[in-house]
Amino acid sequence: MPWSPDAWHEAWEFACAAHRGQTLPGSDLPYEGHVAAVAMEVARAIALRADTDAPVEHPDLAIACALLHDVVEDTAITADTIAERFGSEVARGVAALSKDPSVGDKPAQMLDSLTRIRECPPEVWMVKLGDRIHNLRAPPHYWTPAKILAYREEAKQIHAALADACPVLGARLLERIAGYAT
Repeated sequence: MPWSPDAWHEAWEFACAAHRGQTLPGSDLPYEGHVAAVAMEVARAIALRADTDAPVEHPDLAIACALLHDVVEDTAITADTIAERFGSEVARGVAALSKDPSVGDKPAQMLDSLTRIRECPPEVWMVKLGDRIHNLRAPPHYWTPAKILAYREEAKQIHAALADACPVLGARLLERIAGYAT
């Protein structure tokens, strides 16, 4: 199983520069904390699966995508730039993890993204699971009860579509869904 701390550091520094000045919704915390938390969720799952009969085959892909997963969606950086810097497989994963506003409303964007994620290796699926796990912390104070409920239902949709990629993250997401804003 290849591990490349240098590649992880490069992706981390790129993500920090790309998200500089952004904050987590509803807080004054730097946005980089979110991408680090997603990478931690994915790294934990990689470690827990390392000595099983189903280890993660491409941990560097998983971590690079985790660190970069919001760069295309939330900044002016393109998937082409990601491909030039980190390779086409990482760029494909990051692009799949990015919602495409041209496909319609938010539910259509989520369905489109989940479809594109499912066309990628399971390591990319893991990133979306880790992303929603971290996003199911306390909702921003300004969210309405309807928005919170819709976000929880969307998390169930993500679980149904992607949990097979990683039992560790699938179980953790179910735990978060059960306790979300109840």
